[in-house]
Amino acid sequence: MAYLPAVEVEPKNTATSSVIWLHGLGADGNDFAPLVPHLGLSDNTRFIFPHAPRIPVTINGGMVMPAWYDILEMSIARKVDTPQLEASAAATQALIERELERGVPAEKIIVAGFSQGGAVAYEAALSFPKTLGGLLVLSSYFATHETLVRHDAQQQLPIMIQHGTQDPVVPESLGQQAYQALQEMGYSVQYQHYEMQHQVVPEQIQRIRNWLHERLNG
Repeated sequence: MAYLPAVEVEPKNTATSSVIWLHGLGADGNDFAPLVPHLGLSDNTRFIFPHAPRIPVTINGGMVMPAWYDILEMSIARKVDTPQLEASAAATQALIERELERGVPAEKIIVAGFSQGGAVAYEAALSFPKTLGGLLVLSSYFATHETLVRHDAQQQLPIMIQHGTQDPVVPESLGQQAYQALQEMGYSVQYQHYEMQHQVVPEQIQRIRNWLHERLNG
């Protein structure tokens, strides 16, 4: 099977847990790989940072760039190409299945995503048929909250959302809407905001580190 190409950071020992982390629009798998040394999980956790395919993006004048799906309108509702998003989620789920084949239990697999990658992470994690270890969403939005076919296996899934109060790309209101939608669906969700724009800051990284350790080493 052909998997998404990815940057993979192997642990010192045999991997007993995995983090699959999706980048944002126009970036690639190298974007978040430099965070790995700061997360304190180098002994037994494999990090996988997939590269999105290069496709034309409507809101950027049809420019071809790495993207998980096309964004058709830059409105507060974020009109997106849902079939493309679902295809990217399926490709992410294939990476999860590969980790299972490599011997990592589902409950020790975290799916994470930033911005556009976060929208895919929602779809991929919440529809996956085996209970995962957690879902981490950064500066993103829940694009498929009305169409998602949720799986009961994820009803107790730990979810953490982080967002910037000054985000000019994905307004914090979209992060808050995702939080509210997930609560209404019965999920246990943590929401944290930071005085930042569309980025990641040191205080946030420390919170991510602690959360990952709770999920994977707790």
